[in-house]
Amino acid sequence: MKTVSNVVNGYPHVSADVRRRVEAAVVDLGYRPNASARTPRTGRTGILALVLPDADLPYADEFAREVVHAAGGRGYRVVVERGHPSPGQDDARPMPVDGVLLGAPASPSTAAGRPVVLVGGGVPDPRCDQIRVDLAAAAEDATTHLLRAGRRRIAAVGAYPVGPDGVPRPGTVGYHRALRDAGVTAVPGYLLPGRHDRRADGYRAARDLFAGPDRPDAIFCFSDPLAIGAMRAAFDAGLRVPTDVAVMGVGDIEEGRYSRPTLSTVAVDTGFLAREAVARLTARIEHPDTTVAEVIAPHTVLARESTDVPAR
Repeated sequence: MKTVSNVVNGYPHVSADVRRRVEAAVVDLGYRPNASARTPRTGRTGILALVLPDADLPYADEFAREVVHAAGGRGYRVVVERGHPSPGQDDARPMPVDGVLLGAPASPSTAAGRPVVLVGGGVPDPRCDQIRVDLAAAAEDATTHLLRAGRRRIAAVGAYPVGPDGVPRPGTVGYHRALRDAGVTAVPGYLLPGRHDRRADGYRAARDLFAGPDRPDAIFCFSDPLAIGAMRAAFDAGLRVPTDVAVMGVGDIEEGRYSRPTLSTVAVDTGFLAREAVARLTARIEHPDTTVAEVIAPHTVLARESTDVPAR
């Protein structure tokens, strides 16, 4: 019984052979954990919380669906909350849940003592498991794609040179690394921060770039919504995408797959993010002393029309 419990609840220290045998039996029997039946025995609610930021997380909706699906397979329900408590209010909101998947820029104290797994590309916390995207590698791969397309004046929108702690942000590090490896000098003024990952922010940043004396021939945006805003700014400035300026984002949101032109992007494996996050959280609920782990989600560069200049 203990071995089955360990497998079903995602405890990592189970041999591959035993895990395969238990999972095969689960499929054969059509077993689904009954969270409500476990509650009187364990004192747990059978509910997980997913906390997402107020701003547009590029793949938030798809990620939330994947989390609900992954949690359901382990007998849990999920409540989704947008935003996070105001400063100083974290501990005033005890959450009636067994654990928290935290995708918002908030302190783990938001969970009021519940197990926490951090999701995304934020700053690691030694107290929490983290399932994240390697933002430095993603930015480097996106910038390298633009360089291989023949672009040399590449701007970055949504990037902050350094964080509040004075440490360079991972995405900015990857952007500069790609330029340096290609022997391309970064142009002063081409690194534009964005307060949010919204279309309007991308529009305003790109509009300012196009109005300057040294217009870029490519813009790498740190999210798809920013990139979609940038493409609109290019259209309003009388520029053609990608002939005059290539545009690239991050997130592979559905809107970018059907925009005109379709948006080149760095796709994040949201299914992997969700499955790993739920597995780590349920394992920590069952075994609070489980060693803290960091898992990197894979990403893929998807070249579409916004960076691919058509033949004349």
